[in-house]
Amino acid sequence: MRWCGSGSVWRAGALLALLLPLWELGCWGLISASGASGTQNQAQHTAGGPGELLRRHKRSWVWNQFFVLEEYTGEEPLYVGKLHSDVDKGDGKVKYVLSGEGSTSIFTIDENTGDIHATKRLDREEQAYYTLQAQAVDRLTNIPVEPRSEFVVKVQDINDNEPKFLDGPYMAGVPEMSALGTTVVQVAATDADDPTYGNSARVVYSIISGQPYFSVDPKTGVVRTALPNMDREVKDQYVLVIQAKDMVGQMGGLSGTTSVTVTLTDVNDNPPRFSRKNYQYMVPESLPVASVVARVKALDNDIGPNAEMEYRIMEDGPGVFNITTDEDTQEGIIILQKPLDFESKNSFNLRIEATNRNIDPAFVHLGSFSDTTSVKVTVEDVNEPPVFSTQLSKMVVSEDARVGISIGRVSAHDPDSSNSAIRYSIDRNTDLERFFNVDALSGVISTAKPLDREVNSVHNLTILAMESHDPTQVGKGFAVITVLDINDNPPVFAIEYETLLCENASPGQVIQTISAVDKDEPPSGHRFYFALPLSVAGNSNFTLRDNKDNTASIVTKRGGFRRREQVLYRLPVLIVDSGSPALSSTNTLSVSVCDCDSDGVAQSCGAVAYTLPAGLSTGALVAILGCIITLLGYGYRILHFGLVLTVPGFMTRVSHDDNTSHICYELLLLMLPLRLNQLSSK
Repeated sequence: MRWCGSGSVWRAGALLALLLPLWELGCWGLISASGASGTQNQAQHTAGGPGELLRRHKRSWVWNQFFVLEEYTGEEPLYVGKLHSDVDKGDGKVKYVLSGEGSTSIFTIDENTGDIHATKRLDREEQAYYTLQAQAVDRLTNIPVEPRSEFVVKVQDINDNEPKFLDGPYMAGVPEMSALGTTVVQVAATDADDPTYGNSARVVYSIISGQPYFSVDPKTGVVRTALPNMDREVKDQYVLVIQAKDMVGQMGGLSGTTSVTVTLTDVNDNPPRFSRKNYQYMVPESLPVASVVARVKALDNDIGPNAEMEYRIMEDGPGVFNITTDEDTQEGIIILQKPLDFESKNSFNLRIEATNRNIDPAFVHLGSFSDTTSVKVTVEDVNEPPVFSTQLSKMVVSEDARVGISIGRVSAHDPDSSNSAIRYSIDRNTDLERFFNVDALSGVISTAKPLDREVNSVHNLTILAMESHDPTQVGKGFAVITVLDINDNPPVFAIEYETLLCENASPGQVIQTISAVDKDEPPSGHRFYFALPLSVAGNSNFTLRDNKDNTASIVTKRGGFRRREQVLYRLPVLIVDSGSPALSSTNTLSVSVCDCDSDGVAQSCGAVAYTLPAGLSTGALVAILGCIITLLGYGYRILHFGLVLTVPGFMTRVSHDDNTSHICYELLLLMLPLRLNQLSSK
């Protein structure tokens, strides 16, 4: 079978000849030597070279390739090529059948002649080739007379796509003052045409807008600076238009453009400059410390960190004034560090220097990156309140000082040139109980009430000083008055002691250690002395031992203490301090006798509870009581009248016929042995 192409195939012959050097009768392909043998030789498709194809003479079908130009716009279907089988004798018995990609929608075949046409316009960028199968069959039986064979229709590219910048538009930056040829950005355009065929996809770059400041490499698309030392402060942004043109930029090529916005980034190439060489400010002498005196600013055409400033005071006033930088506005803020006094100095001449904080060494050759200016600060006189010669006065007074005694003196003066007279007073909010007075003219402070150090040892007074001619001008001073101690309080027990004494305590046993406290505070500390008063010093129960360390021990003199004999002892203790004169007090120590276990732990203390013998009922007790009353009221003679005994729950009447005296006598005889047994057990 022969494969014959259209006129376009002839034009592509030169390229195809490099791959398949076979040209026969204007057709691509091989013709089988015997058409009759077509059905016996199945096509064996391999990837062998042209030489191998030339040796296959028994095949009636061969692989081949057709070319079709894309974007065909003719009114008639585009002729692609022709299929022909050696079996076809031209008698109409052979029918050609086409199958595969686009065999029904794009490509048609004349079943009689084998002519193939394209019925639709093709776009290589959508699909570059189509794989089809061809077969010759018997028209009547549809039995193949040739084996099925596959061929390719390749869509031949034309230049129908312009270059496109897929990443555009571009934004880029380059430092100002950059050298000639500094790289800014690289642009890239893509062309959808076939890069392997012709120049349809070969693009070159050119700059349409942006000269003479920038240039573009025609091959790589790298944009560079075309002028040196471009100044951001003159112009900080440029918009370039870059063109990409295919066909290597030749006439008829398609082109696309993109924009490149280039921003010149700032460098520190401008020094700071004060707009004025002299500044003048006036401030009142009453201006508080840490207040803002003035603001000055050096201008810098740079921006951001390149415009950041540092200020300093060079002359006259570094101790009185300080200057800092406002980080938001880059102004120099002059701040007062010490109080102003018009009378001592009424003006200051400051020399201020502003320096760039971030200096670029690459531009130091341009000159100094600092500037100076003069600032004159004039101090205005104001009517100031009186000032105390000593802001805090410390005084002492004895707590036994008599009322009206002088303690000390405060002094204030008018700092103004008028030097007005001063009147003094005490801020009574600091002396609510009015312990002190101050002389309005002299400032002498004296006592107004008796003092007690133990109630208040330190008094903090606020003294007011006001001008006689202008009472609104009031100054404040402070006086701290410390009350000195005298020995006016006797020592007493440190706590309320609870002393327990076991019945089985032995002689010489310490039953309590006592200490004392004293509200006074002698300079050398307390020293207490302990003793028993003379009235009890010779008692037979307890003695006292002074431990010489402001404590004393209570010691038993004997043993055998019994709660039934005495449950509580009260022991007076004499305590003397070391003051001058010495003060003393007698304190009573209560000692309770207790029943203790073998470890000396008290089990019960206080009076012993007497219990009645077991076996006596309530009625018996009432009867005994009645007998006692009878015996006390009438002696041992029983009168002949009734005696009423009250028993819980009932009344019992004893008549004059009963032998009442006999009953009482029997009851007394019953109780007597029980009591004797209790006494003998002790």
